[in-house]
Amino acid sequence: MAASGQGPTAGEYIVHHLQHLQNTKQTSVVDFSVFNLDSIFYSVLLGVLGCFLLWRAASRATAGVPGRFQAAVEILVEMVESQAKGIVHNATSRKLVAPLALTVFVWIFLMNAMDLLPVDLLPTIWHVAGPALGMKDYMRVVPTADLSVTMGLSLSVLLICVFYNIKIKGLGGWVHELFSAPFGDKFYLYPFNFAMQIIEFVAKTVSHGMRLFGNMYAGELIFMLIALMGGAWSLSATGILLTLGHIIAGSAWAIFHILIITLQAFLFMMLTLVYVGQAHDSH
Repeated sequence: MAASGQGPTAGEYIVHHLQHLQNTKQTSVVDFSVFNLDSIFYSVLLGVLGCFLLWRAASRATAGVPGRFQAAVEILVEMVESQAKGIVHNATSRKLVAPLALTVFVWIFLMNAMDLLPVDLLPTIWHVAGPALGMKDYMRVVPTADLSVTMGLSLSVLLICVFYNIKIKGLGGWVHELFSAPFGDKFYLYPFNFAMQIIEFVAKTVSHGMRLFGNMYAGELIFMLIALMGGAWSLSATGILLTLGHIIAGSAWAIFHILIITLQAFLFMMLTLVYVGQAHDSH
């Protein structure tokens, strides 16, 4: 621990910033009654914001020359629609799948973009407000750097895939496919086929959530390390150099991170379309 009257060490600073605001104390065992309140709050807030922005663009759309905001949304909608057409060939399914993919992209992009806020901005505000409300002084603001959020999103995609498997193939047809593919419809191959199908579903779901989490968690850590450079400010050659490094590295990483947050949202959306598209295909 840091000595009395001194600030936290680098390790304490990072550990503190990686703690979630929870409804109860985290234990060493799996406890499904523990919720990361900060992730839930920002996820819901950004989801509502994303829906509002899309609704506002649709409600104010004009047939004439569009404004910049309307044009940007139209380009995004056309991009998602073209990707959906190339992957999901069922026109009826696309009426739900395309808006779903658009929502996924916008929502994840907004959650990822929270990483561009100064590391200590919202946690510092909560440092005052949290204890005043009788809550702990922990606050993480990037929902997609929380594994429970990304795995929740990937599990939701899995449930949608199960829904379309049953809707398109029928319950009996899907169950038959689980036992007859990929090795063939032979009774002695049924256990191996079923095992491979379950492994495929688990692997796709875990990798879907872990990919987004890993990239955003790493980005969050890099921003914290850059913030530590700025915290070393002092009227010395080393302190001045570290502060300049903080400004240059922070600006460069933020610019590069814009590409990362967009790319990760796009990849999650595309994999959602691919997995739903696979649910329409028969083996």
